[in-house]
Amino acid sequence: MKTLATLLVCATLSLSAAAQSAPDKVVYHIDHAATQATKGLRNIRNHLDVAPETQIVVVTHAEGVDFLMEGAKDKNNPNVDYGALVSALKARNVRFEICEITLRNRNLTKGQFSMDAEFTPSGVVRIGRLQAREGYAYIKP
Repeated sequence: MKTLATLLVCATLSLSAAAQSAPDKVVYHIDHAATQATKGLRNIRNHLDVAPETQIVVVTHAEGVDFLMEGAKDKNNPNVDYGALVSALKARNVRFEICEITLRNRNLTKGQFSMDAEFTPSGVVRIGRLQAREGYAYIKP
């Protein structure tokens, strides 16, 4: 009985140590580019500056996809070129995903978007799965 208890304690400590050494995983949810994109991209840059090992996925849908369109700029600050900011974060292993349901609903095509972006069948389903199945923390800027 004592050996079993010792094994259980060792296994628990081992799992705890593994969880502490694994990088954080975060999903950023953007559904309105005009109010979230610049702030969200800044948050992600700051996040990686402090915790560079963090795995980050940005999932966009609805009006949130707009900042990932080719040539997109911040309407409130035209000096902010989203393409350059996204490329810089992509170089830091951030994944950007666009909801294909949004494309259909808004009559958009994949060719209208930055090559740095990937596509997912449903943004909402993707966010749910990242949280529930893959242990991603949720942030909505």
